[in-house]
Amino acid sequence: MTEQSRTRFRTEARGENPDPVLLCLLAAAEHTLGDPGDSAEQPSLDALLTACQAALDRHAAAIREAVAERRPRGPEETAALLAAVLGGRERFHGRQSDYLRLESSLLPEVLRRRRGLPIMLSLVWSAVAARAGLTVHGIALPGHFIVAVGDPGGGDEYVLADPFHGGRLLDIPDVERLSAASGHPFSPELLTPAQPLDTVLRVLGNIRRWAADRPEHARTQLWATELALLLPRHPAQLRLERAELLVKTGDFLSGAAEMDAYAEILDAFDPESAAKVRLEARSARHRLN
Repeated sequence: MTEQSRTRFRTEARGENPDPVLLCLLAAAEHTLGDPGDSAEQPSLDALLTACQAALDRHAAAIREAVAERRPRGPEETAALLAAVLGGRERFHGRQSDYLRLESSLLPEVLRRRRGLPIMLSLVWSAVAARAGLTVHGIALPGHFIVAVGDPGGGDEYVLADPFHGGRLLDIPDVERLSAASGHPFSPELLTPAQPLDTVLRVLGNIRRWAADRPEHARTQLWATELALLLPRHPAQLRLERAELLVKTGDFLSGAAEMDAYAEILDAFDPESAAKVRLEARSARHRLN
């Protein structure tokens, strides 16, 4: 199952118009579908994708029905409609405790529980809105993902909303406070719509950080790191992270080989760090004795 989902993940990520919803569903399949040895009790990959896409379509149908009934004029009324349906009737929202749960970063679970991290709820909003013919973009504020209803990148009128809090409207002072809370000063460039692959990389980063705080979930961190490495753009440091996780999960030789390969990259601009990585690789090989 992993090989199938990863092949599709890589193909979609390197396509002309990558779909962040499909990529997040394929990423979640690593966890949701479990060990291939348990496949008799697990849904197939196609069944998982179909069920999640159907859920998004159902929510979009509810939005279209509300639009036909209320005929919102302008982005503020549209945002209020989305909040009433998704945040109100459908109860998509988040709580602080959701930051402690892996499920909050897995799209199938977010659709099932109607709970998740800000970035996942924003993804639901934008995906449902697109299916309903509305324009909603994810906005990657530092530390807190929100949405723009309308198009801030096209010079059109738009409003900002926070799906994590049920779709509460935000003004610029609100956004400034959110940015300041994460230690970043606000600048208008922060309101540029997030790119699909950047969104997926951030979702995988959340999973990696969740697992890194829980050593017993090293394999979860490993698959999130390996998927991030399949994206056409990713931090080079992820190669070292993967190598260290291979060692942590018992694959000492593969981890050491990855460390040596990463050290060769470092040689050109940071020989001191390259030497440290080679020492780490040597230590990993010694663990075989």
